[in-house]
Amino acid sequence: MYIRNEDTIYAPATIPGTGAISVIRVSGPDAHTIADKVITCRKGTIADAPGYTIKFGNIYDNSGAVIDEVLVSIFRAPHSYTGENSVEISCHASSYIVSAILDLLCGAGARAAEPGEFTQRAYLNGKMDLAQAEAVADVIASQNAAAHRIAFKQMKGSFSSELRGMRSELLELVSLMELELDFSEEEVEFADRSRLDSLLEQIIAHVTRLIDSFRLGNAIKNGVPVAIAGATNTGKSTLLNALLGEDRAIVSDVHGTTRDTIEETLNIDGILFRFIDTAGLRETDEVVEIIGIQRTFQKISEASIVLGMVDLTRDFESTCETVREVIDKVDFSTQKLVILVNKIDISDVNKNVTTENYIVSELNNKGVTEQVDIIRISAKNGTGIGNLRAVLAASQRDLLGDSDTTLVTNQRHLQALSDSRTSLLRVREGLAAGLPTDLAAQDIREAIYHLGSIVGEISTDEVLGNIFANFCIGK
Repeated sequence: MYIRNEDTIYAPATIPGTGAISVIRVSGPDAHTIADKVITCRKGTIADAPGYTIKFGNIYDNSGAVIDEVLVSIFRAPHSYTGENSVEISCHASSYIVSAILDLLCGAGARAAEPGEFTQRAYLNGKMDLAQAEAVADVIASQNAAAHRIAFKQMKGSFSSELRGMRSELLELVSLMELELDFSEEEVEFADRSRLDSLLEQIIAHVTRLIDSFRLGNAIKNGVPVAIAGATNTGKSTLLNALLGEDRAIVSDVHGTTRDTIEETLNIDGILFRFIDTAGLRETDEVVEIIGIQRTFQKISEASIVLGMVDLTRDFESTCETVREVIDKVDFSTQKLVILVNKIDISDVNKNVTTENYIVSELNNKGVTEQVDIIRISAKNGTGIGNLRAVLAASQRDLLGDSDTTLVTNQRHLQALSDSRTSLLRVREGLAAGLPTDLAAQDIREAIYHLGSIVGEISTDEVLGNIFANFCIGK
């Protein structure tokens, strides 16, 4: 993305026609004088007004007719969101009014902002670092209280502060190590090796904890992944539709209807869940269905929660086979399993008991009986769906906690942390093997580089372009 910082830019910061008012942002060196060309204030001019004030004015079209009465919030550099001279025009939320004002701003010498350009200018002008800038988009996109809490905390700089602390300590040590190289002939040792070893262990542990937090952080941000698995025609798609309250997945008596995964999110008691309807498990020679089943196994391995569907109307042997297959695919150390005994409205009571006894027996053999919930449902008529919702919400209740622990939610951050840890592990191994100081120092510099790339102390135009291109217009 090519940013012309000398330009004054404009964009709507709200969606026209969705409320009582719309807000239009203008930012850049000429923001105040351009606003004066478009807005006639009752007293004085915008260019002469102090920052943090609001003025009332009218906007006229080229024929002199009033387009709207507006309020103008005035900000002066560097005390604005972007760090530049800025105004925010509050007008009525008519698409016509907003469009007319934007045309007038363009005619007065401003240009339309690119996606994320306001936030990018805030970053380039030192109002926030790159991790904080990315958090702005996450705050806007947050769909639940937990996701908002994490994004807002990152936007205020808590994550950046942790990274800068680690980076600062490493910089101090690498500086001392490089100083040793300047006095290598005198064999002077400036860097305390015991302190270096201790610091390395602390930072490696810290980085590892941040890396490990991504699974939880990603679940909060994008939804706890819940895979719905089972044999064909056990009611998986019907269950998804029942949970969502709409016909999202195709339901048919034909086996193998679902060939690929279908994903939808749902907020249950303040927690976002991402439900994944998967292809039914069965023996088949159909190539496309085989691919779908392979994806089912992949989604099961990636899920935090697995809903194993059992159809009570099927023969007992095939039911047992499904139960075994699902249980064998679950990693009980990191995943939760909920077995749903479906179609209780049309099945034999004795068969219900026999099936549930078999399920309990299989769970006993695995030693995981206490970790698994068994719920009787009828996906078709909604029986037991409320109980399932309650179990899902209770299983993830800790996501709503107010812990101050930093959670990583960004894939770019995860990769940089992983690269940093790799470099630090090389330092630890090298020092233990008597690696020369200059080589150890190089690995520490690499770790510093990767940590710095998260907050933008080291960045490239390509990285910046990719990040801010995903922002909405006006942010």
